[in-house]
Amino acid sequence: MGGRLREIASKGQLRLAYLRWAVVTVPFVLLLGLASARLAPVGSANPWFLRLAKPGYLPPEWVFPVALAIVFALMGLALAMVINARGSRARRSALLLFAAQMVPGLAWPPVFFGMHQVTAALALVVAAAVLGLLAVILFGRVRMGAALLLLPYLGWLGFAGALLYEIDRRNPDAASLVLARPADQMQIQ
Repeated sequence: MGGRLREIASKGQLRLAYLRWAVVTVPFVLLLGLASARLAPVGSANPWFLRLAKPGYLPPEWVFPVALAIVFALMGLALAMVINARGSRARRSALLLFAAQMVPGLAWPPVFFGMHQVTAALALVVAAAVLGLLAVILFGRVRMGAALLLLPYLGWLGFAGALLYEIDRRNPDAASLVLARPADQMQIQ
C-alpha cells in the first residue's frame, strides 16, 4: 500500500460521526421550518385563515406544530445519514435533491398564510411531494434507513395536499377575501 495504511472505521466511530452530523442537521431543518412559519401569522393567529371554509377533517391546531416537528426531526436524521455516507456515489445528487425539495415546502407558509394564495400553495405541495419522492429514491440508493425516515414527510405532504385541495375547492375566492387590518398581511421579520 505504498506506506499508507487504510483503516476501516469501527461501527462505534461511524455511529459517533453520524451523531455529530445529526446534532447539526436536526436543529438546522427544524429552524428552517420555524423560520418559514414565522414569515406570516399562521393558524388561529391569522384572521384570513379563520374566515376560510375548512373541511371537517382539519385536525386541531396543536397537531400541526407537533407533526411538523416530528417530520422535520426525521428529515434532519435522514440528512445526517446521507451526509455521513462519504463513500456513496449517489450522495451528492441526493443532497442536492434534498435541498431542492425543501424549497417549495419552506415557501408554503408565506404563500398560503401571507399571500393568501391557496392554489399556488397547493402547487407548492405537489412540487414538494414530487421532489420529496425523488429524494426518497436517491436517499434509498445511499442509505435505505434515510429513505425510510423521509416517508412520514411524504405522508404529511399527501395529507396537506388533500386538505389544501378541499380548502381551495370550498374557497374559490380565498385570495380576494377582504382583510380587516394591515396586520393580516404578510410580515417579513
